[in-house]
Amino acid sequence: MYTLVYSIDNQKNPETVYVNLTNACTNSCTFCLRSQKDDVCGAEMWHDDNYTLDDIISQFKKFPSAKNVVFCGYGEPFLKKDMMKAFCEYLRKNYPDIKIRVNTNGHANAIYKTNIIKEFEGLLDEASVSLNSDTATEYNEICNPKIENAYEEVKKFIKACTDSGIRTTASVVTGFDNKHNINTTECEKIAKSLGANFRNREFITNGY
Repeated sequence: MYTLVYSIDNQKNPETVYVNLTNACTNSCTFCLRSQKDDVCGAEMWHDDNYTLDDIISQFKKFPSAKNVVFCGYGEPFLKKDMMKAFCEYLRKNYPDIKIRVNTNGHANAIYKTNIIKEFEGLLDEASVSLNSDTATEYNEICNPKIENAYEEVKKFIKACTDSGIRTTASVVTGFDNKHNINTTECEKIAKSLGANFRNREFITNGY
């Protein structure tokens, strides 16, 4: 069975679990773990999206101590927006105290050509959005986006999240090569100007 819900915690009863909705993505980031390995802590990440909500729920129930759910994995979660929303609604109904976060590339509003964050108000507690640079040129070099004006769209998405009252963090990854020296000071200024927190994620070879 392919992996839809997994943990990176070696404890028997992890408090945080991750939901691997899809392998599709509108970025091809140079630092992305999926280009290096097929699994995360032994959980096979590649699948064909041929699953149901019940499949997610079944795998989720294997982690009864979960207090945090993070939409992450080897693709962009919002590309499976309706499935993501359905599982959020299931969690809110059945596990109201669970905190829900999405890790996203911030392209969703550009893809759907509408502010989809409105659909997730009251469902998402937190969003971590990959800003990855302080300039569009460098962003394109690092992320190889498949959509036009991707960097500006990411910033718009961050603002849409903060405007909706979702606790939002704009993140960058540093130290993944010798070519890019990310200006974290400017990135943090951009994050703050959009109402978001800032996080510098130093590159780890295995991703965890």
